[in-house]
Amino acid sequence: MTKRLIILGSTGSIGNQALEVVRNLGDRISVVGMAARSSVDRLLGQIEEFRPESVAVSDEFSAGRVRSLAPTGVRIYGGLGAPARMVEELEADLVLASMVGLEGLDPALAALRTGKALALANKEILVGAGELVMDLARDQQLAVLPVDSEHSAIFQCLMGEDLSSVSRLVLTASGGPFCGMTREQLGNVTPEAALRHPRWSLGPKVTIDSATLMNKGLEVIEARYLFDVPVDQIDVLVHPQSLVHSLVEFTDGSVKAQLGPTDMRLPIQLALTFPDRPANPFARIDLVKVGTLTFQAPDSQAFPCLRLAYRAAKIGGTMTTVLNAANEVAVGAFLAGRLSFLGMPEVVESVMGLHQSQRPRDLNEIREVDSWARSKAGEALVSANSLRR
Repeated sequence: MTKRLIILGSTGSIGNQALEVVRNLGDRISVVGMAARSSVDRLLGQIEEFRPESVAVSDEFSAGRVRSLAPTGVRIYGGLGAPARMVEELEADLVLASMVGLEGLDPALAALRTGKALALANKEILVGAGELVMDLARDQQLAVLPVDSEHSAIFQCLMGEDLSSVSRLVLTASGGPFCGMTREQLGNVTPEAALRHPRWSLGPKVTIDSATLMNKGLEVIEARYLFDVPVDQIDVLVHPQSLVHSLVEFTDGSVKAQLGPTDMRLPIQLALTFPDRPANPFARIDLVKVGTLTFQAPDSQAFPCLRLAYRAAKIGGTMTTVLNAANEVAVGAFLAGRLSFLGMPEVVESVMGLHQSQRPRDLNEIREVDSWARSKAGEALVSANSLRR
């Protein structure tokens, strides 16, 4: 039976790789819906090849262009709420959520409300509103399938296991471009240096999060909600080879690790085809050539963002929303040259210190907290810059 798939963020990196997977899978998957913000030319090419029933474009002007150029028979939704409306109205089995930021939260919730399983490639959805999303998934008895390689690895290690036998989850981190540097050495690093990731070609925001280890902190929060494991049972290890994608330790001392090539198409395929594992032509790992795998503890003094993420996860509620929003503002300021590398965690910590966390009631409350945190982060930037003068 062909699985009907909606891809939110089809023109981004994950969306494009998901379409590569779909090409390889033949008639196992039918892409019935796509959503993008404004990449009109790329989106039109995808529409021409995959012929979805519906397409959502968040930018109204771009939606108008797509309407005028898309093949007949494709329904075009336009405007900020377009992805959620499309998800609500389109019949599908699975929604791949890979839109950037909290923009993907509304359509993700719409998927679960309307009985569609969710393949999750957007960290901010669970970081910003993990309790809302997972409570709804449980109420609807729907799967939330991880696409991040680290969470997919844990998911695979837990297959067939009882969660009560889990001692701890261990997320692996590449360490980013500044692995091994001291806090003093990090004081004067530039955005250009921070954007030179040793292993990955990522977008600017994710690359900076990797450099500060905030990306791994966000993954800790995501794992806490995905697997319903206390934060104290989630650890991080720096693993520069990035071939062990994560590990699970059990109460008897046994450890399961999931290894594989550094290829995002593998966790994407698993999420799209679960519980099956169809063959593919992707590269295989050669452990003889790899030779050595190394691991080390992260330095939370040099990289305090990881510590802040743990703090937010332990507090829970809207504190993780605040962490995420303040971090986005701080990263933007660093990339613009208005904040130092070490200033980013300082801004995040200052905003967290102003917030009284609460359990979010609905999406509107999440948006209000997100907006408040961004405003306070902006004020913290002004203070930081006045002190620098």
